[in-house]
Amino acid sequence: MTNFYKVGIIVNTQGLQGELKIMPTTDFAEERFSKGTVLSLFDKKDNFVQELTVKTGKSYKNMYLVKFEGLYHINDVEKFKEFSLKIPEESLSELDAGEFYYHEIIGLDVYEGERFIGEISEILQPGANDVWVVKRKGKRDLLLPYIPAVILKVDLPNHRVNVDIMDGLDDEENK
Repeated sequence: MTNFYKVGIIVNTQGLQGELKIMPTTDFAEERFSKGTVLSLFDKKDNFVQELTVKTGKSYKNMYLVKFEGLYHINDVEKFKEFSLKIPEESLSELDAGEFYYHEIIGLDVYEGERFIGEISEILQPGANDVWVVKRKGKRDLLLPYIPAVILKVDLPNHRVNVDIMDGLDDEENK
């Protein structure tokens, strides 16, 4: 069975000609939403719906406006709001050393020295740096910016991330 990885979420329609507003969840949005790219559509319950081929795609205010072949009217695409767009595992690009896919990071155990902090539950993209959300037992989630001073080492084979929690990042520590 093929694994699929999310590259975008359909947030709304745009105009009346079947164009969709997509929030990218990939660092390769320009590649993923370019003409001719085939994407797999999954519904809100994560069930496969169909394959779609990008007819046009352009960046627009941190989103992508995408039109798919064969879908030319708002009535064709309105039902796709909140659906996700995914690619099969074999379509993943090769990464440079020190680069990771989100699905490789989510679920890793986080340690400061030998002290277990929690597990990475999601990755946010609020602006300049990604922010890794660490789910902790009995505490609020810890938000760690993906910067070299905080994320010291990502060790995929050992399912581990070593971090340095700088002063001010953990508001639970000061209580």
